[in-house]
Amino acid sequence: MSKQKQSKIGTVQAMLKRPSGASLDAICAVTGWQPHSARAALSGLRKAGFTIDREAARKEGGDPVYRITAGPEDAA
Repeated sequence: MSKQKQSKIGTVQAMLKRPSGASLDAICAVTGWQPHSARAALSGLRKAGFTIDREAARKEGGDPVYRITAGPEDAA
């Protein structure tokens, strides 16, 4: 049996669930999306019930990091 290919939004979810989270640039690099599309995907995940935290850049000029802290199943 072959492994099923993961969707781009599934890849983004996996990136955001990591303890280190993911920057918008990293999401764009992996998916091939433009920044506005990556932000729209984050908004879609929020509307689906995920809680996404944004951590400010750790250094001057750095990118903020996004992380899923709770899923829709946690709201029940």
